[in-house]
Amino acid sequence: MGDLMNLNRARKAKAKAERTATADANRIRFGRTKAEKDAAALDKARAERLLSGARREETE
Repeated sequence: MGDLMNLNRARKAKAKAERTATADANRIRFGRTKAEKDAAALDKARAERLLSGARREETE
């Protein structure tokens, strides 16, 4: 005869594994800290200022 298995425990373990997989996917998708977001925004603003300063004036 095979090993006995508690079905309630198996169901809960399966649900926990699914939640963990969803959490991992969300960490990859949304996982930047506020400091990283702020640093990226500063870099983007700096690049836009540099680009707009080097832009030529359009003449007609």
